[in-house]
Amino acid sequence: MAIEHASPEDGDLIGSNGKLEVPENVADAIRTLIRWAGDDPAREGLIDTPKRVARAWREYCAGYADHPEQHLSRIFEEVGGYDEIVILKDIPFQSHCEHHMAPIIGKAHIAYLPRNHVVGISKLARVLHAFARRLQVQERLTAEVADCIWEGLKPQGVAVVIEASHACMTARGVRTPGVAMVTSRMMGVFRDDERSRKEVLALMGC
Repeated sequence: MAIEHASPEDGDLIGSNGKLEVPENVADAIRTLIRWAGDDPAREGLIDTPKRVARAWREYCAGYADHPEQHLSRIFEEVGGYDEIVILKDIPFQSHCEHHMAPIIGKAHIAYLPRNHVVGISKLARVLHAFARRLQVQERLTAEVADCIWEGLKPQGVAVVIEASHACMTARGVRTPGVAMVTSRMMGVFRDDERSRKEVLALMGC
């Protein structure tokens, strides 16, 4: 089978069928897990599952090949004197818990108070997804997104609030569905000034 590099950025090997080539040791690891769970990886319905799972996990963890800070490199200074809060609400995201590799599904609210420039709003979502598409804990995800925006834009303030459901809690263990975990990180004026903090949280609907 002919194999070529998909791109110089990720170095993935793509076969002639256009699909990501899965190393045999990776497929074997997934077969071992299937067998350990009590099923037969050789039965018809599971024959191709190891490669499907491997490709899915490369997609789930695409954030390791991403560079979040680069999404904030293009800024705009012509904002007509705008100097109020910029906020992007209800950004859906999916991540995976690093403890059980179970899904974390939720939404994020990201806000910043510009100093001299702004960034395209889609870039805020890109920063979130770059960090979310890695094995995570919600607390670190919240901090990483806020810190990246703080360092990248040098604004007067940054506020990040994340609400998410964790399958490691809802589908196993205590098995308590319908529970959301909320984390927040406030920086700059949103941390130091109570009125600014209340304003941004009100805009977020928190």
